[in-house]
Amino acid sequence: MTSSLISEKPLVVSPSLAATIGLEEAVMLSVLNEVALYRSRPSAPLDLDEALVKRLLPFWSDYDIQRISKNLRDQGIILLSSAPFQESRRLTLTFNERAQPSAQTPRAKTPPARTTANLIAPNWQPDAELMRHIAQHNIPDYFVRRQLPEFIAYWRERGETHHSWGAKFLKHLLRQWRAEESDQFRRDQEVPMRAEWRPSRDALEVLVKHANISLAFIEDAIPEFVLYWRERGDITRTWNSKFIQHVKRQWLRYNSAVEHNTEPRRIPEDWQPSQDVYDVLRLANIDLEFARRQVPEFTLYWRDSNQVHSSWNTKFLQHVKFHWARQHALNTPQQAGQDAGQQTSNPESRTRDRSLIQDLTDRSWAR
Repeated sequence: MTSSLISEKPLVVSPSLAATIGLEEAVMLSVLNEVALYRSRPSAPLDLDEALVKRLLPFWSDYDIQRISKNLRDQGIILLSSAPFQESRRLTLTFNERAQPSAQTPRAKTPPARTTANLIAPNWQPDAELMRHIAQHNIPDYFVRRQLPEFIAYWRERGETHHSWGAKFLKHLLRQWRAEESDQFRRDQEVPMRAEWRPSRDALEVLVKHANISLAFIEDAIPEFVLYWRERGDITRTWNSKFIQHVKRQWLRYNSAVEHNTEPRRIPEDWQPSQDVYDVLRLANIDLEFARRQVPEFTLYWRDSNQVHSSWNTKFLQHVKFHWARQHALNTPQQAGQDAGQQTSNPESRTRDRSLIQDLTDRSWAR
């Protein structure tokens, strides 16, 4: 009776091969060997694209595939002709037949097993043959020496006996070296903040073209960003992403401060009323074209007067409403009666009753 959980062909891995080259390496080598059997040209390199690699090895990440294939290459078992998997997105390789480990060879080139199990000696050292085998894995001598005291102390405290401490040490050393390589790979990808750091072209494009942020504002933000992260001493692979987030937050704060700034200031030469002003005028049934015609005179007057105000939008609303009301007052029935000769309580309000000088110097709307 078969289990419903096993719906695919299982992977077969030799235990002695796994003990020799590592379990993960043995799994990958087994899969690659099986795929190679179906090549149309046995002598041609094995070329697997990303889709096929992911289908054959779905339980590993891109980083794992790159790491394990590199381990097989470093052990001389395969010859990789493709770039690292995370860059090339494929595996192109040939098998190094002279270096293929035999699944029947237990602990290749390890010291011969002793006839009896022994405790590890306090001054135990790997012999010359074991050191040659370690060198085949490209493990440096300093790393071997660093692992020895901990290895000896651990097994002396446990008081266990083994037939081959050389094989035991090799297994321990390979496991520690793979972990060291993994940590080193991550460290190589992460960098500290440098004094000369600048955002990449892609980061600038995101901020300028997509977020509509001023390039001058971005340039001003770089020194502060660099100083902050240099003082913190963090390392990361995502400095550009951090910078994009930082600038976007600062830009929002800047715009919010400008929009709600109540500090009095002169009117800019190219000043235009905001859209909110036109929305208010529309609600008051004031013709927007009439309002737009008032902008040049309004701007010119206040620039010449050199006065400051906290809200030019409010001033402009008052100006437009005043002139709109005065223009329409001339067309009321009361004004028609005045034109017929009727008396009014405020004759100075009529345009024809004022002089040209009075019209030109009328700035009552500026109060």
